[in-house]
Amino acid sequence: MSTTLIIVIAGSAIFLGLIMYGSWRMKNKPEVKKSDKILTLNNKNFKTITRSGLVLVDFWAPWCGPCKVIAPILNDVAEELDGEVKIGKLNVDHNQPIAGKLKIRNIPTLVVFKDGQEINRFTGVKTKKFLVRELRALA
Repeated sequence: MSTTLIIVIAGSAIFLGLIMYGSWRMKNKPEVKKSDKILTLNNKNFKTITRSGLVLVDFWAPWCGPCKVIAPILNDVAEELDGEVKIGKLNVDHNQPIAGKLKIRNIPTLVVFKDGQEINRFTGVKTKKFLVRELRALA
C-alpha cells in the first residue's frame, strides 16, 4: 500500500470516529428541566392553546439529540418573551395525529402559530438571538 492511501484511510477512520462520538454524546445528553413558562401540548389541548395569540410550538422526541440541545435555548426564550409569546412543546411520539396533520418530518421543528394559523416554521437547532428576533418581528 502506498503511504498516501494509508494516510487517507487513517484520516477517514479518525473523522468517522469523531462523528460517531459526537452523535453518541448528543443522544446521551441529559434532559434539561423544562421552564415553568413552557406549556406541554398534546392532542387534547393543542387547538385551544394555539387558537389565540402568538405561539411557538417545539415538535420534539425524547430520543432526539438536537431536541435536547434546543431545550435550554427554549427555556431562555420563554423567560425573555414571557407575556409576549406562548411557548409549548409537543412530543411527536405521543401525539402523532397532530405531527402528521402538520407534516412534521424532521425534529426539532419549531412552528409559529398566530391566532390558530401557521405563519412560520424552523427546522433544526436555532439560537436564542435568532428565535427572539423572529418572534418579535412576527408579534
